[in-house]
Amino acid sequence: MPAVVDTSKCKGCGECVEACPVGAITIENEKAVIDEDACVECGSCVDACPEGAITL
Repeated sequence: MPAVVDTSKCKGCGECVEACPVGAITIENEKAVIDEDACVECGSCVDACPEGAITL
């Protein structure tokens, strides 16, 4: 299952975008959006998120 963003916690900082090795994350309307088809479930975004807004 791909990573999921809790939009109530996401501040749109972009740390996850930088951490994603496959470019599966973008910031839209100041929130992280994960392309489920591109996500390789590596967990890099989970570790990078300072708000704890992303889970696998």
